[in-house]
Amino acid sequence: MSYYALVPAAGSGSRMGAAAGRAVVKQYLPLAGRPMIWHALATLCAAPAIEAVFVVLAPDDGDWPADIAAALGDKLHVLRCGGATRAQSVANGLRGMADVLGAIGDDWVLVHDAARPCLTQAMIGRLIAEVGDADAGGLLAIPVADTLKRGDEHGHIRQTVPREGLWQAQTPQMFRHRLLLDALDFAPQVTDEASAIEALGLAPRLVAADISNLKVTYPLDLRMAEWILRNRNEDAQ
Repeated sequence: MSYYALVPAAGSGSRMGAAAGRAVVKQYLPLAGRPMIWHALATLCAAPAIEAVFVVLAPDDGDWPADIAAALGDKLHVLRCGGATRAQSVANGLRGMADVLGAIGDDWVLVHDAARPCLTQAMIGRLIAEVGDADAGGLLAIPVADTLKRGDEHGHIRQTVPREGLWQAQTPQMFRHRLLLDALDFAPQVTDEASAIEALGLAPRLVAADISNLKVTYPLDLRMAEWILRNRNEDAQ
């Protein structure tokens, strides 16, 4: 059994770019002295359990910093097969992985967001250990701590949603290669991999992470991620 990582990075990050007034695609914005995507890729490449890391780019991506691949070594593979949606990019990436590696249907794939730069080795280890051989796989997540409100079209509260049992999904999300590809073919409209697995009637395992594994979506998130990276205790690396 082997473990691989897949990082879809074919999106434009329009919410971030528009808010920041910058032309740079979100995953390439500077963060702690590196392009944002470098941090996630470097962490995944450094994980002893992960044999190879695949990053999925748009075919016409002219901003990919080629020195990233050189600096991270032979473990990193670039696939220029990104699609119009995340699900399409992941499915295309899974097929591209198989073209490179051969038969990997029962091996594990950890799908991680390019814009989630604060991943740690401890989080990766916990996910792999707690998912174990669970047929449905699993994902990092955190229990919802805030009171949730459902709004109406006028910006008023329509309903308070009980938070008991609710979790906020993070990444990596870890599933067997063949199962995940079948699930994405079955439910191509999903916004995360766990939703595709759920559409098959399976229940992925929730593995507790923490809020430091944040996704950079808005300009303030970038500042928070930089603070985390510069102030993190070495024990969390």
